[in-house]
Amino acid sequence: MEEKIVEFSQVRKLDYNTEREKMSMPEYGRNVLKMVDSLREIEDKQKRTEQARSIVRVMEILNPQVHTVEDWEHKLWDHLFAIAGYDLDVDSPFPIPAKEDRQVPPMRIPLRTKPIKATHYGRNIESIIDLIASEPEGEQKNTMLRRLAFYMRQQYLIWNKDSVEDATIFHDIELLSDHRIKVPEGLSISRLPQDGNYNRPGMNLGEFGPRKQFGKRQNFHKNKKR
Repeated sequence: MEEKIVEFSQVRKLDYNTEREKMSMPEYGRNVLKMVDSLREIEDKQKRTEQARSIVRVMEILNPQVHTVEDWEHKLWDHLFAIAGYDLDVDSPFPIPAKEDRQVPPMRIPLRTKPIKATHYGRNIESIIDLIASEPEGEQKNTMLRRLAFYMRQQYLIWNKDSVEDATIFHDIELLSDHRIKVPEGLSISRLPQDGNYNRPGMNLGEFGPRKQFGKRQNFHKNKKR
């Protein structure tokens, strides 16, 4: 039997997306791009416009969440022109967008660059301390300090040690306020529940702490042996 020799040039080359034309709006897929490209082959403008409406309908089906946007049909037609590279001669029911409008860079959002003094408390704690520092002296301010200290002790226990003195928390409050706050003598933090579970965020232990979960597993094995 004669062996059939296939020349390398006759082997079909695989077509990879990375080697194809880059899509301006990949969320609609390459088939929509091909449909838009085929519009230019239609010589009659009326038929070309009818086909463009059909493509917009397909884009609507592929992107149903567009209905949550105000003036969504206008948005779809803008996307059609963007896919076509803004080189499409059809009668659009909306003003044809300009390529320059799409190339406008987004507005920069100013961010606070001031460093956080104590990362284990977070930036929000510093904002609350600034608010309390502006309060007049009195029982209301003391109540705010006590509640803030209670929360700060929880954060301290999550990220640092197993126990912390009230004086340490109050010292941190005075330090973070740049000593604008002077904690009154005799002010104390309410006791935390002894069975409180202060696991670090992200441990995903569910409603049981690590010890309770372990105990639950032990009881399960004991019941299974019986």
